[in-house]
Amino acid sequence: MNITAAQELSLIMDMLTQLGVPDKDASIVAEVTLDADLKGFSSHGLGRFPQYIKGMAAGNIKPKSEITVEKDNPATALINGNHGFGHVVTYRAMEMAMEKAQKTGIGMIGVHNSNHFGVAGYYSDMAIMEDLVGIVIANTEPAVAPIGGKEPILGTNPLAIGIPSGSHYVSVDMATSASARGKLLEAKRRGELIPENVALDAEGNPTIDPCEALKGSILPFGAHKGYALAFMIEIMAGPMVRASYGKAVTGTANPEVACTKGDLIAAIDPSKFVDMDDFKSEVDDFIGEVKATPNVFIPGDMEVRNVKRHQEEGIPLDENLAIQLREITSKLGIDASDIIGK
Repeated sequence: MNITAAQELSLIMDMLTQLGVPDKDASIVAEVTLDADLKGFSSHGLGRFPQYIKGMAAGNIKPKSEITVEKDNPATALINGNHGFGHVVTYRAMEMAMEKAQKTGIGMIGVHNSNHFGVAGYYSDMAIMEDLVGIVIANTEPAVAPIGGKEPILGTNPLAIGIPSGSHYVSVDMATSASARGKLLEAKRRGELIPENVALDAEGNPTIDPCEALKGSILPFGAHKGYALAFMIEIMAGPMVRASYGKAVTGTANPEVACTKGDLIAAIDPSKFVDMDDFKSEVDDFIGEVKATPNVFIPGDMEVRNVKRHQEEGIPLDENLAIQLREITSKLGIDASDIIGK
């Protein structure tokens, strides 16, 4: 089954507003969720929605996001999301970061008491659209064992960086693990196996069974390099922003408990260093050098290709997810049969 972008937005808006989420906030959640599905990050798109609904039912995601600014300086701030939707809290954080960057050259916002925010690259994209460099990092529930260990202690700890260009979409959005946890959850839901060299079972043995992998640990990407990067992000998105770290991080995958992870959102204004037109021209010149060899990709090319394909062909929706969404809409008294069937 495929659905259109407009159908996905409509479905999400109907569910959220029925649950008491204000229209403006619901629109942000819907746009971020759609962005993930269009780019091909389906593990962070509509497939995550049942988790959010459960989080709301458990009282761990508040329908109205009330953000508290706990510390505020010219270039930095620390905000408390008060357990609102992570998408809305992070959106506001990037807005604050961009405003500070346009005044001082850099804006950096620490976030705690938020929730899963969908796809990190949406927020770095916000910066790109204002001719700013955007950076987003976060920690998550333990999923990755340290090199040499088998007990998960680190999160999948994503990193997104977006850079303005005159001619290309330049963006990287990735987990520091060999796979995002969401991809394992998605494989479990679909009854699929995962690739080799991605995860270990609880005994520390390699596995391609997503159920066993979720009981065990995900490998860091690039062995010690991914581990080291995840380690540093754990601290910068944990203790530095008054959030939890290591085994104390909860709620990014299990909606039945409060989310204790942290985020660090940054924006940088290149025009405070160099002429903006020159900067973008040199970025484009560098891209031209890289792409001088046929079939060479830059970070962001795959997302552009996926967006075009999904806009033309629709967004895939597997039957198990459709069943979950039918159950949710039925309980909410929403007739979505024209989108997800009966």
